[in-house]
Amino acid sequence: MKIDINHFVSVLKAGKTLLYPADTIWGLGCDATNQKAVDAIFKLKNRPKNKPLIALVADIDMLKLFVETVPENIEELLNSEHPTTLVYPKGKGLAKGVISDNGSVAIRIPKPCFVLDLITAFGKPIVSTSANISGAPIPATYHEIDAQILVQVDEVVPLNKDNVAQIPSRVFEVLPDGSVKQLR
Repeated sequence: MKIDINHFVSVLKAGKTLLYPADTIWGLGCDATNQKAVDAIFKLKNRPKNKPLIALVADIDMLKLFVETVPENIEELLNSEHPTTLVYPKGKGLAKGVISDNGSVAIRIPKPCFVLDLITAFGKPIVSTSANISGAPIPATYHEIDAQILVQVDEVVPLNKDNVAQIPSRVFEVLPDGSVKQLR
């Protein structure tokens, strides 16, 4: 199936929410710099505001625009075959709720797939959170996504609906000294 990526870029530019297949699981997303759109994701998931969302960026150059520092020793983690989210101590330029109350931010560079192409075409980070109501199990396939999510999300990317999800990304915290600690 051929997808018009420009259509989904316009959805993001309009501040709307999107349900899409990521390189890990089905995700809910929006423009990570748009506060109104980020608030809509929290409402859609019924997610507590004190549980920040992950952002996806296209590459290390984009990452550097949204965090204070990128330690050199994390290149291996960023290029790992296993999807890896890093929590940086200080984020910038992203909406509240993507940047946590303590200023930290969780960001991941996805593996090559639709969502990486979307971020590259959009030119800004997008939110990535599991396509479930907060506290409910993460759906393994599109067909397991809660009807409440499906009726409230603005757009659905019609790809990979029969694929079984992989596991969510592993998560590491980047400590102030540049070292890392695994959280998940």
